[in-house]
Amino acid sequence: MIKEWRRRRAVQRVKPGDGRALKRFRWWQLPFRALFCLRLTGDDGQRTVYAVDVRHWQNHSSDHLKAHLYTDGRQHAVSRLPAAFPVPGGTVEVRMSAFGIKRCHYVTDEGPEYRLVPDPRSAEGRRARLERDHPALSRAIGLLSLCVLVAALALLLPQAAEQLTRSEGIARHTGTFTSPVDLPKWGNIALGLATAAASTERALRLRHSWLLDGGTG
Repeated sequence: MIKEWRRRRAVQRVKPGDGRALKRFRWWQLPFRALFCLRLTGDDGQRTVYAVDVRHWQNHSSDHLKAHLYTDGRQHAVSRLPAAFPVPGGTVEVRMSAFGIKRCHYVTDEGPEYRLVPDPRSAEGRRARLERDHPALSRAIGLLSLCVLVAALALLLPQAAEQLTRSEGIARHTGTFTSPVDLPKWGNIALGLATAAASTERALRLRHSWLLDGGTG
C-alpha cells in the first residue's frame, strides 16, 4: 500500500516535455550523466524506444534533480526524482542514492519488472560490458565492494557508538561504551574513501542497500 502511494505521488510530479532532441552521450559526461533505454512493442506491432536521461551530479543535493523521459529521441516528460513515468503496459521508475542511480526499472501492470538497458558509452553501460565480457572479474569486483562495505560497517559502528555514549545525557541511562576499534584520523578518511568507491561501484550495477550503501534517494 505504501509503495503504491509513493508511486502515485511520483506520477503526479510528471510534467510534459518540450520535444527537444536527445543529446548523444559524450565521454566527458561519465561522472555525472546516466542514460538508459527501453524498447516496447505496442499492440499494433510498432516499436517505440524510450530513454531516461539523468544528470545526477548536477545539483545532486537539490530537490530539483530531474529525470527526463524521451520517446523516439524527443523529450516526452520530465519529473523530479524519485520519478515514475507512465508508459504503455506499465511504469518506468527512477530513483537515486547518494552515489548514483539505484533504480531504473520498467514495472509492468501485471507486476514483473525489468531493468532498463544502460547506454554502452555511459559508466553504467561500461560496467555492464565488463560483466558481460569478463564475468569472473566482474564477480570479484562486486564481492570486493561488498566486503569493503561490510568491513566499514563493522569498523565505524563501534566508533560511532562510543562517540554517542560520551554524551552525559545518554551515558546516564546506557552507560559509556568503549570501542574495541580506534582508527587514526587518516584511517577513517581512507575508510570513508574506500566506502564511497565501493558504493559507487555498486550504483553502476544498480545495487543498493539502505544499511550498507547509506544515502537514500
